[in-house]
Amino acid sequence: MSATSAEPEEQVGLRERKKARMRESLMESALRLFHENGYQRTTTEEIAACAGVSQRTFFRYFGSKEDVVLEAVEDVDEHLFASLADRPADEPPFTALRNAMVDHWEYLRRGPLHLKGSAMGMVADSPELIEVNMRYCHRRQHRLARAVGERTGVDPATDPRPGVLAAVFLSALATGHQAWCASGSHDKERLLGAFLDRLDLVPEVVEGPWSPPVPSPG
Repeated sequence: MSATSAEPEEQVGLRERKKARMRESLMESALRLFHENGYQRTTTEEIAACAGVSQRTFFRYFGSKEDVVLEAVEDVDEHLFASLADRPADEPPFTALRNAMVDHWEYLRRGPLHLKGSAMGMVADSPELIEVNMRYCHRRQHRLARAVGERTGVDPATDPRPGVLAAVFLSALATGHQAWCASGSHDKERLLGAFLDRLDLVPEVVEGPWSPPVPSPG
C-alpha cells in the first residue's frame, strides 16, 4: 500500500484521537467543577471555559451535564468488565467478579480514573441525579450480565443466570455503600472493606444455614 492511499486512514485516526482527548478534557473539567462547586451550581458554560473551549463545543460531545456523569461511570465500568475478562478462566463467576472488583479498585486509585470513580458516589448521593441513577443502575446491570455471559459462554437473553448474578453482585455493593455512608466514614479503603464484607457474606446468605451472631465480649 502506498503512503498516499494510507494517508486518509491516518488522518481519520488522528481526528479520532483528538476527539477522544477533547472528550476526556471536558469530562475531567466537569467532574472537577462538580466536586468543587457542586453539581447543580456548575454550568455547561463553566465546564467549557475550564476546558478552554466554547459551550458549543461542549454540546458536540455531551448532550447535557447528566450525560457527562453517566458516561464517566460507564467508562469506569468498562475497566471493571476488562478486569473480569482478565481473571483466570477456572474461577467461578461470582469469585471472578469479586476478585475483578479488587483489581479494578487498584486501577481506580490512579490519576483521572479516580475522579471518574468518584462520579459513582455523585450519582448515588445527588437528589438532582435520581433519574440518571435509575438509568445507570438498569444499564449497569444489563451490561454486567452481558460481560458475565461473555466470560462464561452463555447468552443472558436466554439464560437467566448472568442477570441474577449481576443483580446479586450489585445489590451487595449497594448495601456495602449504604453501611459505609451510615458509618460517617470518608475513607475509601473502608468503603472497599464494606464492599468485600458484603460480597463475602453472599454464599452464607444464599446457602445458609444462618447462625446467630456471636456477641462481642464485655
